[in-house]
Amino acid sequence: MQNKKARKANKKIKSEIYNLKFEIKTMERFLEKIKLIFHDKGLRGRVFFVFGALVLFRAFSAIPIPGVDTARLAEFFSNNQFFGLLNIFSGGGLANMSIVMLGVAPYITGSIIMQLGTVISPRLKALYHEEGEAGRRRFIQYSRLLTVPLAAIQGFGLLILLARQGVLLGGIGTAGLLVNLLVIIAGSVLLMWLGELITEFGIGNGVSLIIFAGIVSSIPSVLQQSLFTFNVAQIPLYLGFLLATIVIIASVVSVTEAERPIPVTYAKRVRGGKMYGGVSTYLPLRLNQAGVIPIIFALSILLFPQMMINILVAAGNATVSAVATWFLSVFQNQLVYGVLYFILVFLFTYFYTAVTFDPESIATNLQKSGAFIPGVRPGHTTTLYVARIVTRITFVGALFLGIVAILPLIMQGLTGVASFAIGGTALLIVVSVVLDLVKKVDAQVSMREY
Repeated sequence: MQNKKARKANKKIKSEIYNLKFEIKTMERFLEKIKLIFHDKGLRGRVFFVFGALVLFRAFSAIPIPGVDTARLAEFFSNNQFFGLLNIFSGGGLANMSIVMLGVAPYITGSIIMQLGTVISPRLKALYHEEGEAGRRRFIQYSRLLTVPLAAIQGFGLLILLARQGVLLGGIGTAGLLVNLLVIIAGSVLLMWLGELITEFGIGNGVSLIIFAGIVSSIPSVLQQSLFTFNVAQIPLYLGFLLATIVIIASVVSVTEAERPIPVTYAKRVRGGKMYGGVSTYLPLRLNQAGVIPIIFALSILLFPQMMINILVAAGNATVSAVATWFLSVFQNQLVYGVLYFILVFLFTYFYTAVTFDPESIATNLQKSGAFIPGVRPGHTTTLYVARIVTRITFVGALFLGIVAILPLIMQGLTGVASFAIGGTALLIVVSVVLDLVKKVDAQVSMREY
């Protein structure tokens, strides 16, 4: 009996020692990668470029357009959840009525329109998928050109709406509004250019990092406000919010890292008297191929019509104003808003996966390299097989992303605290962007190690 207990104790000690050694090795590898980042000139330059670009973006966000009533602006944002979400989406520039108050929203909207065009127009689809790098550059150029009129529409609408709310001083006149509009359009184009520079010369997706920087920059003020308004009676509410935050972060990380491996075998070939191939490996398919893009796309689609409706509510025509007021009340209904948000996130997950992942090219590349999936014929059958698996796993990823997206709205309905909805959306974007950035940094480090 004692020997049995001793064996169990020894087994437990060995397991703990193994886990400790594994953690030490993981930490050592992490420290080595951090060391490599700052010792490698190219990688160090990329990191500092990203940091400098984000600092420049935050500096632009602090420069307000002329004629802003700061006291009225703060009051307006404190009483409007819709503009709180729009402020997150703009990267934090809207709260200061800065020269980059539109953020990257016009560019994202233009990208959505162009990618939807690939479904409608065979010419755009061929340009994006079949004409190689030159075709993609032209496709992106069209998105840039579309950003300017979209920025003009959104900027004009926001200026008119905020002027009616008293946020803009009445003395600036028509000429002042026109100057502000030109400044806003230029700021949006500047931010689009800055995001593309981050993508090209830095690490990670520039547009996502700009939104991430705007969200993170608001954390100190949110913590300060929470400390000033702290109430002992709300401790259970704070604990529940903290628990939900941990659960959301853990869930997003787990689903983002989850993969569905497809076994792949390379056929044996004889070249020059030597045999090659015969190796078995696997093709990893991510559960959520789209990452954070569906959340950003869904918010863009939801916020743009709401902004237009807010403008039409104050229209001089009674009929237009009445119809706009009805639509606004529909959007402000939490149930309707939550359902629309879930559906858009779900659909955009499928849409973005279909745009970025091509099963036919996967099957073609496997066939050209002499590889095949055991039990599946090469060519068209492999395409159908991979497409079927991607459709199934994307359903799980899209369902999870949609549920996590509306979970903060459910918490808001249960607690009555509006900031939960805004904080939850921001949390989703932050976690997904950080995960993507870590993978990009790890890929850069691994490439230099080899």
